[in-house]
Amino acid sequence: MRCQALLVEPLLQQVFADRIEDGDLDFLSREVVEIAITDIGLHWFLTLEDGRLRLIPRGRPAVTVAGGLPEFLLLASRREDPDTLFFERRITVEGDTELGLLVKNLLDSIELTALPPLLRRAVEAGASWA
Repeated sequence: MRCQALLVEPLLQQVFADRIEDGDLDFLSREVVEIAITDIGLHWFLTLEDGRLRLIPRGRPAVTVAGGLPEFLLLASRREDPDTLFFERRITVEGDTELGLLVKNLLDSIELTALPPLLRRAVEAGASWA
């Protein structure tokens, strides 16, 4: 888990720096959100601590956003409408509905151009595969 945090947390800071600074992610400061990529068994527990998005080893999530890797790649690449993925239950939200909607909108707001070039190419290639 610590290795994942060392890789993922700087990326989260880069992608969401402006939103964190503007206070747009303050809703995460008292909550734990689980992102579950079910087909590969990946579970990330995220929270906002001291103005930084953090992966924590485990937590009692207020909301879980779950789906397969292809669905998350399609979401990240914008090749599939996010609402379609959620309405068709290809990506599910369980728990606090209001928080889940905020997290869904946050995921939907990620601009592909905000990702580092290597990761952007990997997402685009993965979405083509999906």
